[in-house]
Amino acid sequence: MSEVNIQIEDSWKDALKREFELPYFTELRQFLHTEKQEGKIIYPPGTLIFNAFNTTPLAQVKVVIIGQDPYHGAGQAHGLCFSVQHGIKPPPSLVNIYKELYADVGFKIPTHGCLQKWAEQGVFLLNAILTVESNKPASHQKKGWENFTNAVIQKLSEQRNGLVFLLWGNYAQQKATLIDEKKHTILKAAHPSPFSAYNGFLGCKHFSKTNEILQSQGIAPIDWQV
Repeated sequence: MSEVNIQIEDSWKDALKREFELPYFTELRQFLHTEKQEGKIIYPPGTLIFNAFNTTPLAQVKVVIIGQDPYHGAGQAHGLCFSVQHGIKPPPSLVNIYKELYADVGFKIPTHGCLQKWAEQGVFLLNAILTVESNKPASHQKKGWENFTNAVIQKLSEQRNGLVFLLWGNYAQQKATLIDEKKHTILKAAHPSPFSAYNGFLGCKHFSKTNEILQSQGIAPIDWQV
């Protein structure tokens, strides 16, 4: 994190330059440095904290999916919300995302949970909190990441047009206040967690709806197959 300003893709670095200079971000970097000094295991590894940004430059974003914080198990998190690295069993929320994709667009359910292909096509997979301590969900809540990612959402809203924001669950839906609905489309549904997926996530058809919205603007649709 001491090298944070050179680990993020240039268009994002430029758009977020002011954030890196604000006191909260200095405090966030110090917090992460102290946690590592104390021997705590932090996920994802440093080189992957900004994976979503480095894979999907600002001008290439078409769709935004907002998660909460990274998976906290070994080898799971790699800087893309809801995604896990190859070789890791897909978590329950992702299993339900796959179920909805199957029902909605005829998606072939894979054995892996890596959504990197989405990110490469312009699906910005943003967690509101970008790091977590091993086996301690939400352990890096209110340390400064929320300030940063709120600024990211506002930059997307201001600098881009015609994006589709997929807000699943109450936490993500609170971010709607940061988005200009005159310029962008917001689709809301329940969270895909097993605790809530049957309350409106399954059957939401967000994936086909997203592609219809993109195509209506003359933008290439997302190939959801991974």
